[in-house]
Amino acid sequence: MLPTKEPLKKVPGILKEFQTFIARGNVIDLAVGIIIGSAFTGIVNSLVKDVLLPPIGVLMGKVNFVDLKLVLQQETESVPEVAILYGNLLQNAINFLLVAVVVFSLVKAINSLKKKEEKAVEKNKDTELSVLKDIRDALVPKKKKT
Repeated sequence: MLPTKEPLKKVPGILKEFQTFIARGNVIDLAVGIIIGSAFTGIVNSLVKDVLLPPIGVLMGKVNFVDLKLVLQQETESVPEVAILYGNLLQNAINFLLVAVVVFSLVKAINSLKKKEEKAVEKNKDTELSVLKDIRDALVPKKKKT
């Protein structure tokens, strides 16, 4: 039995809907954020691995964090070493904390800018309202006291 052509009629509608979804600014902003985030991750990884951990390792007795491991089974001729590589986990945890601090700082700065903008808009609204009230009062004929 051949499939009906009815599902094919829906495809252009779905494509148009997808095009509308992609064309929204939020999706494009999200894509740019992901690209920048990927590049930022490389910078943070290098900062932690190449700049922060070596001096900390020297202070801790010339420890290389990448080599830190808990050996569960020693290597033999027939069996490879089995170990928990907690040095990598520590390095990734530091990476995560740095990224979290930077993202927190960015969000805090953006929220601060938004609050300043909202206050300026509110102040402008108050000024506009008082000017409009003054115009209204000037246009309304005043009643004479008798």
